[in-house]
Amino acid sequence: MVSIGIFLSLYLSSSYPVGTSGMTEEDTLDLLMKQQENQDYNTLAGILIGIGFMLVLISFGARRRRKGSPKKVEKKPEP
Repeated sequence: MVSIGIFLSLYLSSSYPVGTSGMTEEDTLDLLMKQQENQDYNTLAGILIGIGFMLVLISFGARRRRKGSPKKVEKKPEP
């Protein structure tokens, strides 16, 4: 998920719609809509990266102990 999100983010930032001089008002509005749509997709790609990163962190924290591994013993401090 993280790699897909990074790839989408890079792709979307490289294909950002750009306007030209002499555009009509309708073309300008269409350009603004495409730019907003691109920005929204970029936000979704960022959310995808964040969720993927959280899943990676959870998977490292949720590992089970093997049968042969010693258990952690906490020692109480002596008064």
